Amino acid sequence: MGVKKIMAVDDELKNLALLEAILIPLGYDMEKARSGEEALAKIQESPPDMILLDIMMPDMTGYEVCKRLKGEESTQVIPIVMITSLVDKESKVRGIEAGADDFLTKPVDKIELMARVKNLLKVKEYNDSIKDWSQMLQDKVIEQTAMLRESFEQLEEAHAKLEKAHLDTIFRLSVAAEYKDEDTANHIRRMSNYAGVVAKNMKLPEEQVQLIINAAPMHDVGKIGIPDHILLKPGMLTPEEWTIMKSHTLIGGRILENADDDLIQAGQIITLSHHEKWDGTGYPEGLKGEYIPLMGRITAIADVFDALTSKRPYKSPMSNEKAFGIIEDTNSIHFDPEVGKAFFRGIDEILFAQKHYHDASIQEIICIKGYVKKNKDAEK
Repeated sequence: MGVKKIMAVDDELKNLALLEAILIPLGYDMEKARSGEEALAKIQESPPDMILLDIMMPDMTGYEVCKRLKGEESTQVIPIVMITSLVDKESKVRGIEAGADDFLTKPVDKIELMARVKNLLKVKEYNDSIKDWSQMLQDKVIEQTAMLRESFEQLEEAHAKLEKAHLDTIFRLSVAAEYKDEDTANHIRRMSNYAGVVAKNMKLPEEQVQLIINAAPMHDVGKIGIPDHILLKPGMLTPEEWTIMKSHTLIGGRILENADDDLIQAGQIITLSHHEKWDGTGYPEGLKGEYIPLMGRITAIADVFDALTSKRPYKSPMSNEKAFGIIEDTNSIHFDPEVGKAFFRGIDEILFAQKHYHDASIQEIICIKGYVKKNKDAEK
């Protein structure tokens, strides 16, 4: 992959020296600029992999530099971390509006700096891989079309293979985004199957059901931008850490934005809305009721059920019976009541998918059967 180049922009030499002292020993190539104009000129000549940008500089502020870089197609995917001594909410809002990907507060903490740099470089690498893959796919389509023009049957076969590769690549990239969890692949398979069951039980068209199944794996793609010490923390998150954790929805939205492909567009909708709640207390937008996209409402209940019944760094797995009880108790609060009804109508299929992608213990299976029988008797 080569040595990653980081540009540090600050009008004070001591701040640049501090950043160099931390990052150069880690193997990064450092480029320095002492003004916004100098930074823009150097970036135009040789774009870095990421930028550490001071906000308060003479002549041109970090806000303006960031806005200009994010407005250019050639530089808009370069991650930008704004470094500032300003801690007020308005300053961060201005930075977000300018397109900043993250923030660091002076004096810069070494561990936090290393974590932000590491994870934002992963985001950049992910964006680059999608771009390269898209170009590769485009070249492949042209090549196959030219070779199989005389045979319609062979052309259809090639198209089917490309479609399969498309879905497979999205699934693998979704797994890569959550690679820190050793059960990530099965988590994605389970929750996407759960979402498909709920969508089917809501009587959605088959095309819509399949779209949700294929797009749901991208729901947490933004976690690639969350520092490891937060993502894998075994205990409760601090309010500051929780704010950073919640930003994975926005990071995922940025990763998937401006796509022409229906599947990627659906993935972005799910990424941005699967943590919204029916009563409006969710995030990132605090959407309420039917203002939450239906795909997000469906994915939410699938994701929560799997999260409750799976092992996480901060908790042990919960029994299915207890998880069902929590979902019942929070239906019409956390979840769309119609989505909740569809979920419980599909319990048999959901438990089948759970067992298929996770070998349940005998005790778990007994609990499952007891809960299903209890609910069926109640319906009668």
